[in-house]
Amino acid sequence: MTVSAISTEKVQVINGDLAIDAYLATPSEEGTFPGIVVIQEVFGVNSHIREITERLAKEGYVSIAPAIYQRQAPGFEVGYTEADLELGRKYKNQTKAEELLSDIQATINYLYNLPQVKKSGVGIIGFCFGGHVVYLAATLDEIKATASFYGAGVTNSCPGGGEPTITRTKDIKGTIYCFFGTADPLIPNEQVDEIEAELQKHHISHKIFRYEGANHGFMCDQRNSYNPDAAKDAWKKVLDLFSQKL
Repeated sequence: MTVSAISTEKVQVINGDLAIDAYLATPSEEGTFPGIVVIQEVFGVNSHIREITERLAKEGYVSIAPAIYQRQAPGFEVGYTEADLELGRKYKNQTKAEELLSDIQATINYLYNLPQVKKSGVGIIGFCFGGHVVYLAATLDEIKATASFYGAGVTNSCPGGGEPTITRTKDIKGTIYCFFGTADPLIPNEQVDEIEAELQKHHISHKIFRYEGANHGFMCDQRNSYNPDAAKDAWKKVLDLFSQKL
């Protein structure tokens, strides 16, 4: 459902001694709505991520984007230069899977404490490093629908080290949609095949979408790799996923 107006605000999610900055977008209409967590690229909760959060609110979801670099770099937000990318990757390399999962669980708890949020499960969507993070987060009990966009490293790494994230596939609880570009230099097509095989092996409800000729970051209209056709199609599939599962 689309809504006529939304409200936005900066909030803080409390996780123990950590106060996590977050961007919240809420439908202005009366009623209760499903919640969705939005996970950033390596560039922070920047204008692109805030826009995604707002677009979801306009579709009838209470959406929140927590700063997943809060432990490493509070207030971090950059653009898309090579220097920005290098800095974002520096902080990405300092994250740890269990801390990320804990912070996302705290964000879900925050949503559930809002009176306008339904308590019947949430969705999560992430891009770039966030695409990897939401693959991890899909193992959390309350997450019913996951949209993972071009999450590099799922097959051969895990934030903070240890067994690759793909080994947690068996623990995914809900439905996961994964979106990739066939021209993405960071994610070889063989790795996409490996992810698909693992999801099939463990009978996880899923769909894999491959966009011919699309590059890494194809959903972001602020990046040179933006692909409007792929972005439009993928967004429709995201909305279909969330409308079916939430």
